[in-house]
Amino acid sequence: MVVLGLILLLIGLLAGINILFVIGIVLIIVGLVLNFVPIGGTRRRYY
Repeated sequence: MVVLGLILLLIGLLAGINILFVIGIVLIIVGLVLNFVPIGGTRRRYY
């Protein structure tokens, strides 16, 4: 999800489309949150 967010962010910047830029930022944030928050009781730890 983070990679897709980066791709949309770059396309939004290069093409000048603001909605792609915003969607890219949201996907990056959501992807990072889902990566660092354990879901389903898993004990993944990232330091």
